[in-house]
Amino acid sequence: MARNLLKNPSGEEELNFWELIENGGSQWKVEDMPGDCGHDFCSEGVTKYFATSFELCLKRQVIDLLAEGFSSEQLDAQPPVTVQDWYCGRTDCGCTYQMTVCLLDENHEVIQEFRPDSVTLDPDCDDCSWKQVSHTFSDYGPGMRFISFEHGGQDTKFWDGWFGVRVTGSSVTIELTK
Repeated sequence: MARNLLKNPSGEEELNFWELIENGGSQWKVEDMPGDCGHDFCSEGVTKYFATSFELCLKRQVIDLLAEGFSSEQLDAQPPVTVQDWYCGRTDCGCTYQMTVCLLDENHEVIQEFRPDSVTLDPDCDDCSWKQVSHTFSDYGPGMRFISFEHGGQDTKFWDGWFGVRVTGSSVTIELTK
């Protein structure tokens, strides 16, 4: 089992290790599962999540792969990189979710990017339960030295407080061949 390279993926350490790119509205907040008008998570180990507000909230981690113990040779062999994230909405307010993950070279130039379309959850037509997004990078060429993981969103009704998308259980793993 490859280790998760993201630090504090579910808010157990509040917002530590995350760079707040956008911190709008009532700002990012960590809450306990399931939260007001929320849903239980499908994995026992996850007890908290990050909540967004009525203006855009985005947070990012940039992983230094050499500092994490990978060699240039291992990385230049283009091992599969898998990113996963979980998001949900409240049952009383719509929200939007977005995610961008980039494989970066030594100069932080983008080698390959995963940016799925923004998702809008509407409690009138969605169950707003936890949903997973997952992607595996492969055949991206040599030179990867960093991975940038960014995600977030906001609510759709501009309500004061934390009515926006909730995110948790994020992961970035690299599968090295033996």
